[in-house]
Amino acid sequence: MEEEQKLKKVLSRFDLLFLALGAMLGWGWVVLSGTWITSAGSFGAVIAFAIGGFLVICVGLNYAELASAMPKAGGEHEYVHRALGENMSFIASWAITLGYVSVATFEAVALPTVIDYLIPDYQSGYLWTVAGWDVHLNWVLIGTGGALIITALNYIGLKQAAAMQTFFTIVIIGVGLLLIFGSGLHGDPSNLAPTFVGGAGGIMAVLVMVPFLFVGFDVIPQVAEEANLPQRQIGMFLVVSVIGAILFYLAIALGVGLGLNQEQLAVTELASADAIASLFGSDLFAQILIIGGVAGIITSWNSFIIGGSRVLYAMAKSGMLPAWFGRLHPKFNTPSNAVLFIGVLSMLAPLLGRSALVWIVDAGGLGIVVAYFLVALSFIVLRKREPNMERPFRASKSPVFGYLALVLSFGFVTLYLPGMPASLIWPYEWIMFAAWSLVGLFFFMRMRKGVYKEVGTDKSETF
Repeated sequence: MEEEQKLKKVLSRFDLLFLALGAMLGWGWVVLSGTWITSAGSFGAVIAFAIGGFLVICVGLNYAELASAMPKAGGEHEYVHRALGENMSFIASWAITLGYVSVATFEAVALPTVIDYLIPDYQSGYLWTVAGWDVHLNWVLIGTGGALIITALNYIGLKQAAAMQTFFTIVIIGVGLLLIFGSGLHGDPSNLAPTFVGGAGGIMAVLVMVPFLFVGFDVIPQVAEEANLPQRQIGMFLVVSVIGAILFYLAIALGVGLGLNQEQLAVTELASADAIASLFGSDLFAQILIIGGVAGIITSWNSFIIGGSRVLYAMAKSGMLPAWFGRLHPKFNTPSNAVLFIGVLSMLAPLLGRSALVWIVDAGGLGIVVAYFLVALSFIVLRKREPNMERPFRASKSPVFGYLALVLSFGFVTLYLPGMPASLIWPYEWIMFAAWSLVGLFFFMRMRKGVYKEVGTDKSETF
């Protein structure tokens, strides 16, 4: 019998670090920084990121310990399966996949949106109008073309995708540091007033963006099986990536606050770009920063196709999804079918137009925090049930970070419910979330009936 293909260990420690950092730094800091300050004030935004960062660190420490103990493709899928069983594992895996797919499709819409800033009024070939926004053919083709390139790169190999990730993440960090450096030299402290806007409600408005902005550190657990380094270092690099992203976001919030006053913030469409142009007195720097934003789109896009495809692969390998998702390419040794699935969804997303940006963020954010909640619960259960399990990286002596992550994750879940500040918008966001849930329910029921078997068995369904 022919030996079954397995994922290969091709990632270095720097590959891991840049995969996570590039995923978290993305495009959000370029397009949303003005919203942070106008919603909460300069210091209010900093406090929101400090609170949100604490949540992410707590959840990240859970992931770090579990990833070092179980370095298997699929991350959450493996941890929840071991702690809570097959049913909960399916829910966690399907929820985090929604988060990953949401980011991948978000970037397909964000890419042509960036071109709007670089080349105003370039759109032509009107197709239709979605939620008041006109969709044009060349706008769609830019997003779809970008999706095709990123998908093809991931199809042919993880190492190649990781090399691209490293390059573009360095570009993001360099451009971000340029803004931070400029605010230190030329920033006006009086621009920071008012330091707080909207009180607790303003801080909460920024806080609900945190899960979407920071999702990405959990890409490390997804590719842990493909990391060629000691298990303990997997956990360490995950924590380092989270801390690095938190410091970056805090510094950007302050940098934009120092660069623009309230009147300028009220009219800006791209606060980070306008801030750096104001700080250095040249629009050229705004163009440089937007290029950094394009790099962020590429790194997030790349990371979440990688992460999402590994979750789908792991689900198929354990009999939760059709075997089609769990097949490795015979030449490239990548989960090529899972990559294609997410890639095709990314290619279709631009057809919804720019309005889809907000819908995708919110619907995906709920899936992310549901998965975080179940991982935290798994962390607590495994600490109690399997105290002697080998844990090369330990979050702490006690499971305190598990309980903190559990409470904070649950709090974030409630913020998305009807009547809450971040409740999903009816009907678009609820339709997205409901459609994903119904597809998941279909697969879940077939899994329960034993339709899907582990990849490699004679009874596995082809699709």
